[in-house]
Amino acid sequence: MTIKKSVDTSDVKLSDVPGEADTKALKVDDLAPATDVAASGALIEPTIVERIDTAHPAVDNEPRKGATIASNQIDFNTPSGLTTLEDEVVKNLGGAPKAAEDEEK
Repeated sequence: MTIKKSVDTSDVKLSDVPGEADTKALKVDDLAPATDVAASGALIEPTIVERIDTAHPAVDNEPRKGATIASNQIDFNTPSGLTTLEDEVVKNLGGAPKAAEDEEK
């Protein structure tokens, strides 16, 4: 198991100017472009993933441990997926009854 270090900030000098960010003089991180998308929709940059210490006690590296198969199949990001597209349109139009739509045609 490889143990990853936290970011070393020991050489960061605190700002002498009140109200000025201490990070103003830090270098911009050179990240490779995202190559994947997580189930949450988050873009995944490989460099960031490599830096994450998933064995750290503060990281839940098994967030779905103990969850049922049915629970893991629910897509919480799109609750509208639980209804039909037609129902969503009716809801967004203020619940217009289908008969009213037929009269307009």
